This record gives sequence, structure tokens and C-alpha cells, in this order.
Amino acid sequence: MSEEQLMVFKKPTYPINNLFLDYLERFDRVSKVSIFYDDLLRFSGSITVFDKNNVDTLWIRVYYNEFERNEIDLNLKKIYSYLHSDGNSDIIKFLNVDAIDYCTFGNSKPFRIKVRNILNDNYTYFYVKKADASRVYGLELEHILSPDKIHFLVYKDTLIEEHIMGIPGDVFMETLLKNCSEVEKAQIAKEFVKFNERCMIRLLGDMRAYNYVIVPIHDFDQVVFRIRPIDFDQQCYEGNLKVYRPQFFKENYPMVKLVKDKLENSSIEQYKSEERAALAKRIFSAETRIKKLLQIMGNDIIAPDSHVDQLKLELYRLTHDVNFKRAKSMGNVLHSAFDFITRNYKNIY
Repeated sequence: MSEEQLMVFKKPTYPINNLFLDYLERFDRVSKVSIFYDDLLRFSGSITVFDKNNVDTLWIRVYYNEFERNEIDLNLKKIYSYLHSDGNSDIIKFLNVDAIDYCTFGNSKPFRIKVRNILNDNYTYFYVKKADASRVYGLELEHILSPDKIHFLVYKDTLIEEHIMGIPGDVFMETLLKNCSEVEKAQIAKEFVKFNERCMIRLLGDMRAYNYVIVPIHDFDQVVFRIRPIDFDQQCYEGNLKVYRPQFFKENYPMVKLVKDKLENSSIEQYKSEERAALAKRIFSAETRIKKLLQIMGNDIIAPDSHVDQLKLELYRLTHDVNFKRAKSMGNVLHSAFDFITRNYKNIY
């Protein structure tokens, strides 16, 4: 499937089955607060949200009648409490829901909730979306396999995600990349190579520039940059292997050019090996949890059979590992990918 087709055909929403729901409850991912995505759709009015340059953000700020707003606000404050602490109701009186925004662009059409602490005016965001099994698998895999932990909750057909802070990739490339030092550009190139490898191995697709963020971290006398995905909608869905490799999206061309300009082929291969080793170590360290998750994924339907058949054959041609040809589901394909990485790690070390 081409990039243009990826834009045109909307990915279907896959329900969370009972086995996966039991897994999520085991790891405290199920919300104790009853809130539904559809409740937030009952807004009575809206206005367009513009950025500081007066450009349409494709978000609208929504309003509710007084009765519904009071109930929605209370539930959103409770959600915030469970998402960021232990669900302690004592903090609710110090919280205010400043804004509820609705995104009219993209597949998940999320609501963005802005919650402010009235004692110090600090605020944060979280998102309310329709729960999609592949997206939730993606969030769980991100939590287990990346150095960054991520918090989310599921309530029946509703998903609540914490906000991931950072500079959107497209904004960073347009406004900040040109001002980076040559050393910083080389470090960003290194991170993109690792990010590209990580997405391919864990089958996280559609990492165009607006689906990940650049996170600058100040370290003594330098600034280092990390890349984090923020959209997990295309976890284990597409059949085209290129969709899982950010380097093939035209929106990422500035990053690809940076890699070509700043890194030798030997360095690129070294950084790929480092990322595969890091992933293998994380898989070993969470072996029981990963095994259970892959078992559930293996028996779940999160992509059409044609996508599974295409992807497993492309991976077989790439790796010559017969386990890919035997895969019967996207969960099986991912299991084979992890098995391939861990076996090669053991052979090296």
C-alpha cells in the first residue's frame, strides 16, 4: 500500500477482546471511572482553535450545556487523578478543566483535555479516544520496550492517554533543525537511525513527521535529542513493510538527508546493532509480560489476512527466517520479529 493509499483508506477500529481486557486489568490499565468517548461528542457548540501565528490548528474548542458540563468535568478530574496519581479524590477540589478540544483531523478524532491545578497554575493534557485494540497494543509495547514509560487507561470502548511532551517532528524540522549545531545534527541523525530501526522491529507504522516528537534534553554542556512516537494507531496493521520504516515517508526527508550527510555507513550499522541489542535486553527483562501479551495478540484479529500475508512474506525475504512464513496473525509476525532479534542477540553475546 502506497503512502497516498494509507492517507485515503481509514483504518477500522478493532475491539478489545476479553483476554486482552483481563491482561489490562492485571496491570492496572482499566479505569475505575465510567466515562465514554461518545459522552464527549454531545457538545452543544464549538469554536476554531488557532495557534499563536493565527493558523488553524484543526482542533475545535467544544462547549456543553451546564448540566452535562458539570458531570463531564467531575469525571475528567477523576480520570486525571487515576492517570497521574492513585485516584485520591482529595486533589479534585484543586483541579479545573480549562478546555476540551476536539480534533477533526486524523483517524482517531481525539478529545484533548486541559487540566489545571488552581494552586499553582500548572497544567497538563490528556486525550480521550475510541478504544482500538491495535492502538492499545501499541501503547503497551511502548511502555514495555522503550526507555519512556507511558500511562493510559481503558474503560469499555474508551481509551484515555496521557500527553507525551515534545516538539512535533514537522515543526522541529521547519523551525529548529537549521539552528542546531553540527554536533547536534549528527546526534539527531543517530537518534533517527535508532528510531527507524525500533519502529520496524516492533511493527509501529505511519511514523510521519507529525506522529512523533523531538525531545531536547539538557545534559551538562550540551543538548541531546530523543525521538518519541505519539501515535500508535498503526501498530501491526499494514502489510507493506515500508510503512514501518519512517525513512520512507517523504515528510521525514530532512531527517533522512541528515543521516546521509552526517553518518558513515559503518556508523549507521553500528547504531542499528545498538538499538537491536537494547530492544533484546528489554524483551528479556520483561519476558513474562511480553510472552503473555504476544500470546493474546497471536489469537487476536487486528489486521486483514491480506496484510498479514503480505507482511510476513516481506519479512521472510528480508531475514530468510522461516518463522515469518508460518505466522497466521499479526501477533505471530511480531512474535517472530522479537524471536529473531533475541536469537541474534544471544548468538552475538
